[in-house]
Amino acid sequence: MITDGWLADTRTSYDTVAASYADHTRDLLTRTPYERAFLTLFAGKAHAAGGGPVADVGCGTGRITAHLSGLGADAFGIDLSPAMIKVARREHPGLRFETGTMTDLRLADASLAGLVAWYSLIHVPDSDLPAVLTHFHRTLRPGGPLLLAFHAGDGTRLITQGYGGHPMKIHVHFRRPEHLAARLDEAGFTVEAQLTLTSAESRLGAVLMAHRRP
Repeated sequence: MITDGWLADTRTSYDTVAASYADHTRDLLTRTPYERAFLTLFAGKAHAAGGGPVADVGCGTGRITAHLSGLGADAFGIDLSPAMIKVARREHPGLRFETGTMTDLRLADASLAGLVAWYSLIHVPDSDLPAVLTHFHRTLRPGGPLLLAFHAGDGTRLITQGYGGHPMKIHVHFRRPEHLAARLDEAGFTVEAQLTLTSAESRLGAVLMAHRRP
């Protein structure tokens, strides 16, 4: 049972907009060459590290999971919203999707060859971010790549209406890449690359590539 207010609000909101969200985001990667390049690099790093399961945490309706699978990764998706998972399973029936939360990631230690959080950390408040990054570190193998995409900037925005005009209640947290990179270092990761960009994904987005230190 989810008791944290922001988690419950996020789950309910994305349950409400799941179908509209899928329609809105389905083809975004066709218009985002830099993001595709990072995903390709990430998949290659996971393979070079020995291969194995790759988790798309906060997978939504599964578009990133499916893209990684198309790149040869053994990708599966986890999302807080049961409705999002239902859509993901319908749209990508050959892939594995399950409900779960990054604040309590139910995966075995060092079980992942790679982990992606693609615009999913944006709803995690600063107070819960260290615990989430600890889970990411715990579940990744030493040397395993971590790929994060998020909205760059400062402050928090409350969203009350979302995809398709449906009501929502979610907070979107903007973060400076250098600040998140420092958090990753504290959590046991080495940041290899970072990029800020404007694209169909975000008016000002950022991508960080890192790997788990032993």
